[in-house]
Amino acid sequence: MPLELLPSLLFAILVVGYSPGPANLYSLACCLKFGRRKALKMWRGLFTGFVIDITVMVVLTHILGEIMGQYIVYLKYVGAAYILWLAWKMLRNIGNQKAEADTCTFTSGLLMQLTNAKMLLFELTVFSVYVIPYTEDLPESQQLLKLFMVAALLLLAGPGANMAWLYAGAYLRRFLSKYEKQVEIIMAILLVLCAVYLMLI
Repeated sequence: MPLELLPSLLFAILVVGYSPGPANLYSLACCLKFGRRKALKMWRGLFTGFVIDITVMVVLTHILGEIMGQYIVYLKYVGAAYILWLAWKMLRNIGNQKAEADTCTFTSGLLMQLTNAKMLLFELTVFSVYVIPYTEDLPESQQLLKLFMVAALLLLAGPGANMAWLYAGAYLRRFLSKYEKQVEIIMAILLVLCAVYLMLI
C-alpha cells in the first residue's frame, strides 16, 4: 500500500470502526449494566474473535483474493441472527443482575465478533482496495506480509473502537444508573436495528 493512501485508510478506520455497530453497542451495553470490570472480560472475547477473524480473512484473501467477497455476504444473516438473540436476551433479563452469567461473558464477546459481518466486510474491502492492487507483482511471502501489516492497523477499528465504547459506558454509567431499565430497552432496540440494517445491506 502506498504511503499516500494511509490517511484515507485511517479515516476509513475512524468512520467505520468508531460508528455504532453491533460490537460497539454491545460493549457499551455490557459496561452500562455490569460495570467496566465485567465488560472487560467480554471485551477479551471481542479481541480474541477479532484476531481470529482478521487472521482468517488475511489467509483467505491471500489464497482466494477478491473472489471470496461474494460468499462473505451470507455471513451477515448469521451475524444478524446472533445480534437479535442477544437483544432478546437483554430484553428478557431487564433488571435482572443475575443475567450476567450468560449476557456479558468472554464467549458472548467472542461470538459477537466472529459473526460481526460489519467488520468482516470492512476487512475484505480494505484488503481489496488498499493491499491487493499494490502487491500483485510481489512474491507471495511479501504479499502475505503486507496483508498482515494492514491487518494490524485494523485492530484500531475493531478492538480499539470496542474499548472506546466500553469506556464511554463506564463514564456514562454513573449518570444513567437511575434509568437502568430504560437504557437496557434502548440498547436492545439499537441492537435490533443493527441486525435489521445488517440484513438490508
